[in-house]
Amino acid sequence: MKLSFSTLLLLLVFLSSCQEDPKVRALEQKKETQKREVIFTNINKGWNFNAQPINETSRELRTNWTEWRLFLNELGQKPKSSIGAFQQKAKTLCKRAAELNNNIPIKYNLLEIKSRIAVITTKINAINLYIHLNQIPDKKIVQLVQEIHIEVASMQWQLDEIKRKSEIKMEEGESDMIRMLDTTRAIPNNPKPKIIK
Repeated sequence: MKLSFSTLLLLLVFLSSCQEDPKVRALEQKKETQKREVIFTNINKGWNFNAQPINETSRELRTNWTEWRLFLNELGQKPKSSIGAFQQKAKTLCKRAAELNNNIPIKYNLLEIKSRIAVITTKINAINLYIHLNQIPDKKIVQLVQEIHIEVASMQWQLDEIKRKSEIKMEEGESDMIRMLDTTRAIPNNPKPKIIK
């Protein structure tokens, strides 16, 4: 009898402790909503990309290189409505950044450009990761947006430098000199042994 009475008492205590107070739940939901609004405001203020080409080379590539044009267009469109809109934009930017490696014009298909594309893609993937967390680190996202802005400008300046270097004419005999400096054409130090028959 004592055992069943104590079990019943323990069960009543357990059931009464499991019931949540609706006022407490409403207060917690209100705090969470306010927190998300602050995060949205901070991200909205910091989400400023300059998607305009900063030099003539970038403008030319915008017309010739479809992936570059789509990336800059996507970068220039700022979501406005909610955190969900920013999450969708981050996902789309990830896709566009990954596509930058497709169809790079031959003249610019160099390690310098590919490495800059890789940095941009990595930072955009980081934004996509952070913005999909339950506790969104808004300061980190704003910092990454600023870093991406710098990297995109750096890539545009690198594209311009490649174009300028390609327009420099070679002097007479310079191509022969470059060929002579090429170590892959040199005669090997270890001649092949002669086979005596």
